[in-house]
Amino acid sequence: MYNYHICPKRHVFCVDQKSFFASVSCLLKGLDPMTAKLAVVADTKSLGSVVLAATPELKKLGIKTGSRLFEIPAQSDIYIINPSMKTYLDYSARITEIALKYVAPEDFHQYSVDEFFMDVTESYRIFENSPYALANRLKKEVYEETGIDCAIGVGDNMLLSKLSLDIEAKRMPDGIAEWRYHDVPRKLWPIKPLRNFWGINRRSEIKLNERGIFSIGDLARYPVVHLKRDFGVIGVDWHLHANGIDFSLIREKHAIHSPSIAKSQILMRDYRFDEIYVVLLEHVDEVTHRLRLAGRLARTIQFAVGTAEGRIYRKQFTVREGTDDGDVIMRGIWKALQALADPHARYRTLSVTLTNFIPGYARQISLFDDVEAVERRERLLRTVDNLKVKYGQLSVMRALSCTEASTLKLRDGLIAGHKR
Repeated sequence: MYNYHICPKRHVFCVDQKSFFASVSCLLKGLDPMTAKLAVVADTKSLGSVVLAATPELKKLGIKTGSRLFEIPAQSDIYIINPSMKTYLDYSARITEIALKYVAPEDFHQYSVDEFFMDVTESYRIFENSPYALANRLKKEVYEETGIDCAIGVGDNMLLSKLSLDIEAKRMPDGIAEWRYHDVPRKLWPIKPLRNFWGINRRSEIKLNERGIFSIGDLARYPVVHLKRDFGVIGVDWHLHANGIDFSLIREKHAIHSPSIAKSQILMRDYRFDEIYVVLLEHVDEVTHRLRLAGRLARTIQFAVGTAEGRIYRKQFTVREGTDDGDVIMRGIWKALQALADPHARYRTLSVTLTNFIPGYARQISLFDDVEAVERRERLLRTVDNLKVKYGQLSVMRALSCTEASTLKLRDGLIAGHKR
């Protein structure tokens, strides 16, 4: 058992705006987010469109994030609207401004559009006599200023604040829960199945179950030396987290050691195998454009395509000398995909990811390459990049992007893949 007396004891908030996207959309229409039945969908004109957010009342009817538009009952009291990402970001910025009245910027971390962390250890006494009282004050001020209701988890560290938010605060009448080290055996250890715990997926859960570990309490009591032997450093992290221990500090910003450039999409209809070539090529053009702007070459290329039935075909390959040329990458993807995927299936999802970067100046030219042709190609790509930066993504397009399968024009001007 760990000695909690020597563990860092801080006062960390994890703040979540309840049903944020649906709530903002309700406010724009003059509706009460707690009583209205409203769904935000990617495209109201497409029956296969995905539900991005739903109000609590609509969720009671079984409609949740990931449902499809055709699954929503045809009732006159249900509102179905398109997203307004710019408005969502404006609301998020207003809430962030309120939070920053109570904490220094270095003690604030925006986790997502509708969720953030605050370390109020050094500041809560300026405003209230306890962290809980400050959480209540913040919650009320956000509601009064924006009409958005929040849930807040309070903990001795970031992990406990996040767990208290997700597991308890969202179900509390006042929307606030506080978890401290002494609460771990009573509140944390009963959690099961293991996949309900932060950081453990279904595959990891199966491996832990094979070792007789079925609850977080089982994990906390399991010998850490065996977890390290079987799972490496992640096993040690699981053991620490199962005991409520997290040494990370908000002000010690995380540095990304293995960055990636990626693009993924859920298609709005079922695509034939030959049609996904167009969308994949558009995605490859986009990620390589970003790669060249960053002055990098990618050595590892990963891709995945998913069928309408849920089957996923994925693979990765390596370009040893590195590349930033979309044509080179697309040839590798399509060759692998033709050997891997079902040509008769219908496809709904796809993604392309570039990793394992090296600096652009490390480019190597083979003795067998036509140096003049390589230089011409580089000048062409630089020209295309400059035009896109100056005039937008649609200023230079491939002819394939004028076909029916293309999604490039539909995605132009979107924020996070959605309408402004």
